[in-house]
Amino acid sequence: MLTNSDIAELTELRRTLHRQPELSGEEVETAKTIVEALTPLAPSKILTGLGGHGVAAVFDSGEPGPTVLFRAELDALPIQEISDNPWKSEVDGKGHLCGHDGHMMFLMGLGRILSRSPVEGGRVVLMFQPAEEDGSGARAVVADPAFDEIRPDWAFAIHIEPGRPWAYVSTRTGLVNCASQGVRIKLTGKTAHAADPEDGVSPAMAVARLIPALDALGSGGKLDDDFRLVTITHCQVGEPTFGTAPGEGEIYATLRTARDEAMESIATDARQLATDAANEFGLDVTFDIFDDFAASINDGEATDLAIGAMDKLGIENGDFGLPMRASEDFGVFGWGAKAAMLCMGPGNDYAALHNPDYDFPDDLIPVGVSIFEQITRDILGTKS
Repeated sequence: MLTNSDIAELTELRRTLHRQPELSGEEVETAKTIVEALTPLAPSKILTGLGGHGVAAVFDSGEPGPTVLFRAELDALPIQEISDNPWKSEVDGKGHLCGHDGHMMFLMGLGRILSRSPVEGGRVVLMFQPAEEDGSGARAVVADPAFDEIRPDWAFAIHIEPGRPWAYVSTRTGLVNCASQGVRIKLTGKTAHAADPEDGVSPAMAVARLIPALDALGSGGKLDDDFRLVTITHCQVGEPTFGTAPGEGEIYATLRTARDEAMESIATDARQLATDAANEFGLDVTFDIFDDFAASINDGEATDLAIGAMDKLGIENGDFGLPMRASEDFGVFGWGAKAAMLCMGPGNDYAALHNPDYDFPDDLIPVGVSIFEQITRDILGTKS
């Protein structure tokens, strides 16, 4: 259990991190701060540079048993914070507006408790993951050869999700967060004078045809295994001028599915549509992938274990608001472990994630820590 001193110090650390947000892939100082805070807790080992700037603290009992991983995120968002708080972001155009600074405190709090009251068997890994916001971090961590040393049997994460009562936790077996992928389709022809457009190769008609065709690949609807959604997020043809017929066009589309296999299918369909349109109008076409998120699918045993822990603590829980269309790269950890994502409410009227006025509610720190500690004890016990 956290002491009042623990809570005060974790709150101050959270606010320190909040003042100096770093974007995906840039989390150098954030990782350094986390390592400095972990070191006095004397974990068995601290791994750094995982998948970029990832940090993992290992609390090993020295006895046989499973490995239980708890994940938090290091990165912030490229959004200007609007706040009167004395701990608001000091970095122009960047802010911890998704709660990652608070998620890190769930792990730091658990680390404090484990340093005083070790587990009976197995080991706990506190995984501070980089680059969650662009979907690249978890894949990079899991692909890092150093991750083999700490590959878990169980994996858990908590994400704050507005729209739920304070400290209410949503979870369920199966789909929690959809898979998504950003696709940039670039069509290249040849510019011409606007008076003689036939001398060039314009992408305008191809773009006009592609927008409704891509949209028809997925219209949303019920969040079951057949869910597919395509959202056109940006489109541009040529330059804003009247004297030149365009020679280039771009379409940005976000593809979203309930399953990773379905993502492969819809991505193939989107590429084929763009390739066919390019061929018809004499254009070259290229594709670039961004923000590639796997689906987060909760394992049944891990979910039941987390629900059991919350029931013991008297923490209200259910499946309200799940599954979600929004994506989260935690699902990658579930490829090799029994994993569960938990979604904790900050209050029904709380600011939404990614809003410029969002801030993590510090009074949830002990709640998140208590859930992680109970899960830890239920799996690994307490050293006598």
